[in-house]
Formats: sequence, C-alpha cells, structure tokens
Amino acid sequence: MKVEEVIYNDSLADFHIPRWEELPDIDLYLDQTVTLIEKYLNKFIGKSENKEDKVITKTMINNYVKQQILEPPVKKKYNKKHIAYLFVICILKQVYSINDIGKLINLATQKTSPEKAYNKFCIALESAINFTFLGKEYVDDDKLTAERYILKNVVQTFASKLYVEKVFL
Repeated sequence: MKVEEVIYNDSLADFHIPRWEELPDIDLYLDQTVTLIEKYLNKFIGKSENKEDKVITKTMINNYVKQQILEPPVKKKYNKKHIAYLFVICILKQVYSINDIGKLINLATQKTSPEKAYNKFCIALESAINFTFLGKEYVDDDKLTAERYILKNVVQTFASKLYVEKVFL
C-alpha cells in the first residue's frame, strides 16, 4: 500500500467544531450539554466499537468543575463559555492531561477573550486536521507569537494522533 493511498480519509473531510457564534444562545442543562458535545465529536473521537465509551459524560464534567478546569454551572446550566471549554477539553484530553489542558486554556485566554481564543482554536484545529489528512504540512500563516506557536503544536499533536488512529489502527 502506498502512502498516497492512505493519507486522505473521507470521514474527516467534514470535521467541524462549532464556532462561538454557532453555540447555543441559551444555557443548557447537563444532559443537553453532553448530548450537544457528543453530537459533534463522537463521530471523530468516539470509540465506535464500544457504545459505552463516550467522548464526555456527566461525571467527567463534574470532575472538571471539581478540578477547577471548568467554572461551576450557573443555576445548573451551562453557558457558551462552558460549552466552548468542554469542546476544547474533550479534544485535548486525547493527547494531554487535564492539568496540562487547564494550563493551555489559561495561556490562550490570558491576552484575549474566551470567544476569540476558542474560535482561533477551532480554525487552527480544522486546518491541522485537513492538512494532516491531505498529507501536507500544517503551516500557520499568521504571525507566530509564542502563544500561536504553542497552539499550532497543540492542534498538530491532536491531528497527528487522530490520523494514526483513523488510518492505521
């Protein structure tokens, strides 16, 4: 089998993480939050062989709150910021520890709003995945500050792991 034959994977062609503006405008209860995230991510990072393996569970979310990676819900409801953080956590937990994810989120939101940081993450992640599955090197055309360079490497790490799992394992 030639490398060119296995690089592209059609199932990843439609990989999309909802941007801030696409997240629900109303706050969601825990069950609704889990359902929303599973809807977007299960196809890509869920373990399809075992229906018991979930991308996210209520228990996981409660643990992220206890570990102070995620702010507590307001009146048992999760807002856009919670949901955005949960998308980032679910993706990055595939390659990083929860403590490391907390540090990366803090770094990303030190100099910019959560909305902008989240949208940058989504764009960078989708680019890294598309480039990886097309067999091209992911190049960030923006000015590479220290934060952008870290983001580039973070998303590339996930994209590379996803590629190996989807194509070879």
